[in-house]
Amino acid sequence: QVQLVESGGGAVQAGGSLRLPCAASGYTHCRYTMSWYRQAPGKDGEYVSTIYSDGRRIYAPSVQGRFTISQDNAKNTLYLQKNSLKPEDTATYSCTVAVGVPCPTARFWGQGTQVTVSS
Repeated sequence: QVQLVESGGGAVQAGGSLRLPCAASGYTHCRYTMSWYRQAPGKDGEYVSTIYSDGRRIYAPSVQGRFTISQDNAKNTLYLQKNSLKPEDTATYSCTVAVGVPCPTARFWGQGTQVTVSS
C-alpha cells in the first residue's frame, strides 16, 4: 500500500527557508515519479515540482531557482527545499507519487502540510 506523509510546514518570514519532507513507502518497486503540488486558500491547486526515477527534476516557473526537489532513497523520503520564500508561497503543500508498470497505474497523495510566509 502506498503511503505518503508530509511534514516540515510552519510559519516563516519572507526570504527565509524551509525543507519539507515527504515520507513515502509502498511504491519503489514500480516505475514512478514524485511531485509536489500546492494550494492556497480559495485558489486552485498549483503544480510545483517533479523528480523522476532517474533523478531528473522539473520545476514550475514560479519556483524555479528557489526550490529544490530531491529524494533520499535510503530513507524513502522526498524533500522540497524552499529558499527565498515569498508571501505568494503560502499554501498547503502536498506530495504525490504517480506509479506505473509493472504496478497498476495510479496516483497517491499525502495529507498536506501548511506553509505560511509573512512579509
